[in-house]
Amino acid sequence: MTITYRLRQGLRALFAFSQPLDLDLAAHYLSPRLLEVFSRLNRGEQLHSLNVLRTVLAQGSTPADLAAAALLHDVGKSRWSLSVAQKTWAVIVHRLAPSLFERWSRGSESSFWHRPFVVYTHHPAWGAQLVAQAGASESLIWLIAHHADSPHRWSTHPCVDWLRRLQQADDLN
Repeated sequence: MTITYRLRQGLRALFAFSQPLDLDLAAHYLSPRLLEVFSRLNRGEQLHSLNVLRTVLAQGSTPADLAAAALLHDVGKSRWSLSVAQKTWAVIVHRLAPSLFERWSRGSESSFWHRPFVVYTHHPAWGAQLVAQAGASESLIWLIAHHADSPHRWSTHPCVDWLRRLQQADDLN
């Protein structure tokens, strides 16, 4: 994923207020409790997640947990509100100075300076925790917890093909 791509993604987030939000599509794939979790995302992240879902659906037959994971993969980011600039900064540092990113991501999430790096690193685990509390299936929890991991790490896991599909759709959106 390139920095240019992430900058374009940031611009889309800035103008999210002007885009329609298809909550009926989300409600089709999420239980009421999971839809409530989805509603915690900011509008830009909801639009991103709906686009990820559409891309996953276009790939072919889509299991319910994969569709739900497309919508909820970034829900851990709802723990802290970050500006587009903070998110972009974390991505740039991650790409250009990985050791610095690693150090800052071990900081405190309550620190304004460290927060974007901590959120970038920990949002998958936070999201898995949120959906587990809302009664999600084990497969859905696993997909959210590992959506940022290399699929090679999980090559023998029964959901690894779904993980690849989710990541491919996420990378395109």
